[in-house]
Amino acid sequence: MALPRRSSRARARHPRHLTRRPRHLTRTAAALAAALALLSPLGAVGAAGVASAATTAGQDTPAADAEVRVNTQAALGRLSDTARGVNAAVWDAHMNDPEVASLMKAAGVGAMRYPGGSYADIYHWETHTAPGGYVAPGTGFDAFMGTVRATGAQPILIANYGSGTPEEAAGWVRYANITKGYGAKLWEIGNEIYGNGHYGSGWEHDDHADKSPQEYARQVRAYAAAMKAVDPTVKIGAVLTAPGNWPDGVVGQGDPGDWNHTVLSEVTDVIDFVSVHWYAGGSDTTADAALDRLTRLPGELREVRNQLDRYAGADSPRIGIALTEVNTNTGGAQLTARPNGLFAADAFMTALENGVFNVDWWNTHNGADRITTVDGETDYGDMGMLSSGGCTGTVCEPAPNTPFHPYYGMRMTSELGTAGDTMVAAASSARDVSAHAVHRRDGRLSVLLINKNPDAARSVDLTYAGFTPSGAAPQVRRYARGDSGITDLTGSGASASRVTVPPYGMLTVTLTPQPGTGPGTSAAGTPGTPRLEAVTDSTARLSWAGASGATRYLVQERDGAHTWLVGESTGTSVTLRNLPAGSAHTVNVLASDASGRISAPSDPLTFTTGTPADAACAVTYHRDTSWGNGFVATVTVRNLSATPITGWTVDWDWPAEGQSVSSGWNATFGQTGRHVRVTAPAGAGPLAADGASTVSFGFVGANDGPNPDPTVFRLNGAVCSGG
Repeated sequence: MALPRRSSRARARHPRHLTRRPRHLTRTAAALAAALALLSPLGAVGAAGVASAATTAGQDTPAADAEVRVNTQAALGRLSDTARGVNAAVWDAHMNDPEVASLMKAAGVGAMRYPGGSYADIYHWETHTAPGGYVAPGTGFDAFMGTVRATGAQPILIANYGSGTPEEAAGWVRYANITKGYGAKLWEIGNEIYGNGHYGSGWEHDDHADKSPQEYARQVRAYAAAMKAVDPTVKIGAVLTAPGNWPDGVVGQGDPGDWNHTVLSEVTDVIDFVSVHWYAGGSDTTADAALDRLTRLPGELREVRNQLDRYAGADSPRIGIALTEVNTNTGGAQLTARPNGLFAADAFMTALENGVFNVDWWNTHNGADRITTVDGETDYGDMGMLSSGGCTGTVCEPAPNTPFHPYYGMRMTSELGTAGDTMVAAASSARDVSAHAVHRRDGRLSVLLINKNPDAARSVDLTYAGFTPSGAAPQVRRYARGDSGITDLTGSGASASRVTVPPYGMLTVTLTPQPGTGPGTSAAGTPGTPRLEAVTDSTARLSWAGASGATRYLVQERDGAHTWLVGESTGTSVTLRNLPAGSAHTVNVLASDASGRISAPSDPLTFTTGTPADAACAVTYHRDTSWGNGFVATVTVRNLSATPITGWTVDWDWPAEGQSVSSGWNATFGQTGRHVRVTAPAGAGPLAADGASTVSFGFVGANDGPNPDPTVFRLNGAVCSGG
């Protein structure tokens, strides 16, 4: 994000940012039964008497509007110390106000990104200048670091790629970490460099004569070498485009592939993380629509990890993903209003639960723009968390540093837990109620419920797997209409089994465990994150770092908030068998002590099986061209069996929602849900035996979100090799 929203006079001094882009060993039956009981979704609930509201409130209790199931044995990863972040910009005169540090510290902010989106590519740190842009007084690097330290956060610094050099970036590292001892570890190389005009649209400043992804990759290597020569401990981040967002899939003239594939093919050995930006966007710019679009984010982040897996291989887990800009959209209104506060909370947790170590809101302050009325309140069209005090015409924002609703959205996520706590699976039965949960290191469980319905409160039944609430009253926090801040409702009669979330409101419920239950009672520590050692079309060999006090390990698979046992070992590896070809699996590992008590789960691993090498058919799927939300693909099929095939069908399933076939040629196409069936055209001749001939067909496809390739194709029902 490049643009500050300020007065029209100030705005003219800033280059405009274009619309956002176009995871058996035999034992006695008794021991196995005990382990399965501990892993059972219901085994830990009944003792507390809170399995459902109906069992505690009587048969006359009306059914709840939603059921939220929380499974503490399904870990989604741990909160990092940089999980919650904000952007700060050198054109923001209030960036370093003392109130900013106080407010951000209260919200648990652990990262602050500088010097401000696209300004990074015109900003020279040593002279504190940005030719062609406006730099506010008091926003220099040392002043920024004062705010960072007062907040208790870490800086994320963007080295100037557009008009800078590797030597300039190395000088900044030297000043920050050698001269001043700031210990700045996270450094991005440029901002949205794919927006430098190489693909036709240009908002990002780039003085390089060669604006291709190949040149960016070469320069990332040069920047990394120069910066790590000064301080080998710094972490270097490369810029990627979010899958499913322009220019994802677009191949420039003379390029070997699109931006992400070209860059990653050259830099995975020298980078430590990748930086992506995500704005809900869309033609409908309301925050309500943005809340719906959040359902695309997990798939897009999974595709980033898929790309890292492809190019970094076994080294992929070392490379982190940072979502360094997020907001609803890059224009329009409904940005300071309540629904964008709901979006902020939902977006932060959704990203963190899907493999991101850092999420940064755009922006701390941004400036007033289009004025509207949303949910009975004035919306200032400001993409900041805090008021800048600016005006649009005669309508002015409140006093500087007054929190907008997105600030409270982020702050509500801090009610869930802190660095080192474990995010766990929480699934809601209702589309308008989002749920997120964190199992804290002290054994408590915190659940965040977000009611996206503006008109009606939502009653929610809470059920638990792997966690037994005590009889103590839960701690409850609320942010809803009428609240001037986060309101403490502890002791108001809330139940561990049912709560009511106000319309357009958020609620956190924190429960203490029943004494003698939970992973804290196990002598076994937490196993390491499983690693994929080898995978075929039907097997996967996993290994993990062992845990102290463990006598055996249980491998479980997860789908949503449901888990089931798929493997068991007394060692630190296991081979899973009889897996379907081309299928995705998310697994984690738990340790059992000598008494059968189960540890906390490891972080998850997601992997996909391959296709059989000796199949009776082979398929090649090739994306010929792509433009962000659409593509053209060609599929080529070969019959490797000893018998000719007449009257063939080819089937596949799209990996992501929003993928579809729009039109095609050389075959008949049909799609139901995610399933596609392609049928030979009338009069087609036989597909010859032993690979002697091939058949090809093509189609125009559409994608609303990520566009991963299908993982498995079937010819007349038989799984083919390739893909």
